[in-house]
Amino acid sequence: MRKSEYKTRSQRQLRVAEEVRHALVSIIQRGELRDPDLAGVSITVSEVRISSDLKNATAFVSRLGGGEEDALVKAMERAAAFIRQRIGQELTLKFVPAIYFQADQSFDYADRIGEVLRSTTLQAESVNKA
Repeated sequence: MRKSEYKTRSQRQLRVAEEVRHALVSIIQRGELRDPDLAGVSITVSEVRISSDLKNATAFVSRLGGGEEDALVKAMERAAAFIRQRIGQELTLKFVPAIYFQADQSFDYADRIGEVLRSTTLQAESVNKA
């Protein structure tokens, strides 16, 4: 979603998305996912975005410490039906949204911004010394 779309999300969308995120985190923390690619992996769910009709949700996931995001997303997609069933048991929603997973790139983006800021600071310091 673009920034302008984020502003237009309703309170209901935001609330349901956050409830889905909490339920997803709870399922992961309890170790209910039995996929071998997820064994012993710490997973971060940074955000869940839900469609306006509340029938589709995209969860942004990453490995704690980074690495192999594609394998993580594929493993989570394999577990999507199970996750949807468990979310339906935990939440009281008229429709349980279909869950899709996407690698969270926000941490990489923040690192790039930090590098740019550091390089700009170093350049400014070297100019001031000269």
